[in-house]
Amino acid sequence: MMADQFPWLTAIVLLPLVASFIIPVLPDKDGKRVRWYALGVGIADFVLMCYAFWKHYDASSATFQLAEKYAWIPQLGLNWAVSVDGISVPLVLLAGFVTTLSILAAWQVDVKPRLFYFLMLVLYSAQIGVFVAQDLLLLFIMWEIELVPVYLLVSIWGGPKRRYAATKFILYTAAASIFILVAALAMALYGGGNLTFDMVELAIKDYPIALELLLYAGLLIAFGLKLAVFPLHTWLPDAHGEASAPVSMILAGVLLKMGGYGLIRVNMEMLSDAHVYFAPVLVILGVVNIIYGALASFAQTNMKRRLAYSSVSHMGFVLLGIASYTDLGVSGAMLQMISHGLIASVLFFLAGVTYDRTHTMAMNEMGGVGQAMPKVFALFTVGAMASLALPGMSGFASELSVFVGVTTSDIYTSTFRTVTVFLAAVGVILTPIYLLSMLRQVFYYTGATCDIAPSCDINDISLRNEGHEEAVCFGTSCVLPIHAKFNDASPREIFIAASFLVLIIGIGFYPKLATQVYDVKTVAVNADIRQSYTQIAEGNPQIYAQEFLSPVIAKSELEPVLGIVK
Repeated sequence: MMADQFPWLTAIVLLPLVASFIIPVLPDKDGKRVRWYALGVGIADFVLMCYAFWKHYDASSATFQLAEKYAWIPQLGLNWAVSVDGISVPLVLLAGFVTTLSILAAWQVDVKPRLFYFLMLVLYSAQIGVFVAQDLLLLFIMWEIELVPVYLLVSIWGGPKRRYAATKFILYTAAASIFILVAALAMALYGGGNLTFDMVELAIKDYPIALELLLYAGLLIAFGLKLAVFPLHTWLPDAHGEASAPVSMILAGVLLKMGGYGLIRVNMEMLSDAHVYFAPVLVILGVVNIIYGALASFAQTNMKRRLAYSSVSHMGFVLLGIASYTDLGVSGAMLQMISHGLIASVLFFLAGVTYDRTHTMAMNEMGGVGQAMPKVFALFTVGAMASLALPGMSGFASELSVFVGVTTSDIYTSTFRTVTVFLAAVGVILTPIYLLSMLRQVFYYTGATCDIAPSCDINDISLRNEGHEEAVCFGTSCVLPIHAKFNDASPREIFIAASFLVLIIGIGFYPKLATQVYDVKTVAVNADIRQSYTQIAEGNPQIYAQEFLSPVIAKSELEPVLGIVK
């Protein structure tokens, strides 16, 4: 009985936050005790959430579970209301997994370690809070709290242009967040009555379609910017290009997913009528993201910027799945968020491992480092294969689900579906080109030049006398692989990369590892969207031009599915 009454979600959210305030007074001279402490907190919170969901979460139910609600500021209608369902559980676990491994990846931080790990734990707490908030104003508060640690982590521990990148990030995301606050206030104040921001109560309200469309558009800007939807994506390459590897892991692995989560949780669930009007727009934006991100990625010479634009491309599949009107498409969108979170995290981590050795992100200065780092080369190759959707990897399962979901949609006409799938396939074809090109330039290419030591010649007497003919351009110095300061990945680095890759391959071979957690919920959400479309199409069969939509849905779909009715 006590286990059922225990505030699991409150404990999961507040544990890292409360623990972070102990760091300033923790006895430590060289930062070693602080990093062990932060890692211990991260592991403890991840274990806590795994236990809570294993024991008290029922994947066969589409309702909110582990619900907690406490009055916080009654005058404002603000409550500490948290709960989880199939949409939030996998993302909470993803956030805990990625953030804990990011703390381990930051093991060598020696500049202001107390502040670094303090910010990492605050960020840990805030991002979990976003995924479990059941109060729209509480979601906004958690959304804003998350911005501060990221800004400081980029501006203090980033690259040469870190202050520019951090400022751009905070300005873009903070400005877009205003739309969440305005939408929350508008929804709470509409219709009079008691002031509340509870998402369930707000979803029940019957908003005029004009207001609902305005709310949807504003929230699409807020969540779309976080998801890096074109043209709101420009902050992402700069932030990734300057952030340290552990911060990039969180940026790509978790923070981008907040945008996708917001689109499903708020735009789809709470504003389903407006989603019907915006769905084709999301499809078009998704296709643009896929192709533009792939082409822009191919043009980058900086490894992390190439991976950042790759993330822009992959997020286009999330938009396609959300707008597909099919159970498989929405499920694929969720799987793509999970899959990309794992794949992008390991790639950015390995990019950081490579930078630690070469001290450069310019791929034309790294040629041939595969000889010096065969283990990093092998891990990087597996991660790249997963990103280009090789069968047997999670990326293949998620992108295939989205493709099939869009192709089999009975809402869009065959012409619209054919054009959409064809253009998305072009992006899929471009993906292996820029990823394999990156592998070639970094690990294979032997014609690289060094800015500081441009004469990397096997005829150099000092190298020739040692009987070697495989000198490589290692960062900004021409050296032999055996003379590299760090020859290959350490056991800690292998463990971090392997932890991601095991899940990537596991989900690739058996996607049900992930889909069984949320399938019931995504089916319910899609049923609600289809019901909204049917009702709108009955009153306005020409809701869109005939080239786009085909208003044909079985009458049986008018019946409530899983007992959920808007």
